[in-house]
Amino acid sequence: MTKLTVFYDGTCPLCAKEMAALIARDGKGKIKTVDIYSDEFQLYPQIDASAANTVLHALDENNQLLLGLDVTHKAWQLVGKGWLYAPLRWRWIKPIADRCYLYFAKNRYCFSYWLTGQARCDSKSCSR
Repeated sequence: MTKLTVFYDGTCPLCAKEMAALIARDGKGKIKTVDIYSDEFQLYPQIDASAANTVLHALDENNQLLLGLDVTHKAWQLVGKGWLYAPLRWRWIKPIADRCYLYFAKNRYCFSYWLTGQARCDSKSCSR
C-alpha cells in the first residue's frame, strides 16, 4: 500500500537520482513517485504544477499535503533512513534548513550540474 506519493521534477538529474535511490530502497512499495512532467501527473489535479515545480510536494496516505524537507524526511523514514534527515526537522534547525532547501530548490539545475555533470535532461524526463 502506498503511504507517500512524491511529485518531483523529472527534468532535474539530481532529483531523478534521489527518486531512483528511494525506489531502490523501497522493497515494500510504500512510496510512489510521479514526475510532474509526465502524463500520470494529470491524475492529481489537486497538486498545482507550478508550485510543485518550485517546492517538492507529496501526499501522504491520508491525502495530507507535505512540502519540501518534510517530504524528504518522510520518504526516507519510510525506507528506514529517516534518521539521516531527522536533524533537519529539529525545532532549532528546521527554519534554517527550510531556507537552505528553498535556495537549493530554486537553484537545483546548477546543483545538478555541479554534482552530476548535467543541468537538465534532454528529454521530458531523466531516465532512471
